Amino acid sequence: MSQTEQPNRVAIELDEKDYAILRLLQDNAKLTVREIASRIHLSTTPTHERIKRLEQLQVIRQYVALVDNRKVNRKVMVICQVALKEHDKQTAHAFVSGIIGFKEVVECYNVSGDYDFMLKILAESIESYHDFFINYLGEVKGIQKAKSVFVMDIIKDSHEVV
Repeated sequence: MSQTEQPNRVAIELDEKDYAILRLLQDNAKLTVREIASRIHLSTTPTHERIKRLEQLQVIRQYVALVDNRKVNRKVMVICQVALKEHDKQTAHAFVSGIIGFKEVVECYNVSGDYDFMLKILAESIESYHDFFINYLGEVKGIQKAKSVFVMDIIKDSHEVV
């Protein structure tokens, strides 16, 4: 999906077996079709067809490994709220284009309220975040103000949607 494209927001018709498959894969994406089929009480062929359908409809967008950022030396998590100088398509596009390639920015949301964007940023240290904030984020065109909130502890970290 391109930076300016909106995701397909049409609801997909799913039944209880589809939801069961999704719950199992959210918990462990390495399960085999045979293991999933056994747990949802279907044979492997219809289970495989359901999984392929969920992938084709992009209900399942991708399979990933969840990495503990602290164990790979990205110990500082920052929520950075950004307000733009102008609220037009060109300024927003320039901002998104500016931050999309930063490896430190792991999530970016367009939000309402006093700020326009919310970034989840991972850094090795306070010093490396400061360097990123001044020398990289600070150079992105169109930013009026930014506010950094340092995450002290993670209380809930779930990727389960269903």
